[in-house]
Amino acid sequence: MRLRLLLRPGWLLLAFVVVVFAGACFGLLAPWQFGRAAEREATNSAIEASTGAAPVPLARVLPGGAAPDQGTEWRRVTMRGEFLAEAEAVARLRTVQGNAAFEVLTPFRTVDGDTVLVDRGYVRPVNGDVPDYADAPRGQVEVTARVHVDERDPSGRQAFRDGRDGHLQVYAVDSRAVAAAAGLAIRPGYFALEDGSPGVLAALPLPQLETGPFFSYALQWIAFGAMALIGFLYFSWREVQPGGSLAQPRPRKLSVAEQLAQDELAKDEGVNA
Repeated sequence: MRLRLLLRPGWLLLAFVVVVFAGACFGLLAPWQFGRAAEREATNSAIEASTGAAPVPLARVLPGGAAPDQGTEWRRVTMRGEFLAEAEAVARLRTVQGNAAFEVLTPFRTVDGDTVLVDRGYVRPVNGDVPDYADAPRGQVEVTARVHVDERDPSGRQAFRDGRDGHLQVYAVDSRAVAAAAGLAIRPGYFALEDGSPGVLAALPLPQLETGPFFSYALQWIAFGAMALIGFLYFSWREVQPGGSLAQPRPRKLSVAEQLAQDELAKDEGVNA
């Protein structure tokens, strides 16, 4: 039966590779891109909703020290309290609008007794170092900020104090990293100041509201997986047909002596001709 030709080791290996590739396309790569598209859509919706809403007190958005999540991220909140400038840190290796930046992170103690991490905005490096920037205001102030979920440093690098300028530096805007380095109890999440708030430097811009290419990438991965399966089935069908390469007997490999004998015979025939 010609179908037995497809049981040859080389063809079985090809079938295994095609199935693994198609499975990765359907089960991993396409869902990953669909997930990213859903995250971008949720972010856009949250930004649009928060932009048209008035800021509200922090305790109404995150009562009882609750951590921010997708449902509360980007919400605009107001907080009254004072900056703890002695525990200030800067986040290094940042990019804002395509250029290198440092983000200035200053703990803020609210009148309710909670300590939160406030992102005062960004400054551009000077010769790779943190430049001079305005100090946080002293005394009690009221600020308006947007809620954010803590970032994560994938490498888990520790905060350090720069010996040249004395700034405490961290590798992610993460309340836990600043809390550990400054020896403070800081509630989860961080809060990015808006333009006009006391203590703001260059306010972080909002991300552009665009869907991105993730949905089309997901469709492409589905198409790649389908093409691999369809192509394999087509070539399998073609190869078992009469005249297919799998159906043809493979020529026996000649030994070195047989190859030399054939060469000598060809030379003799050429001379006699």
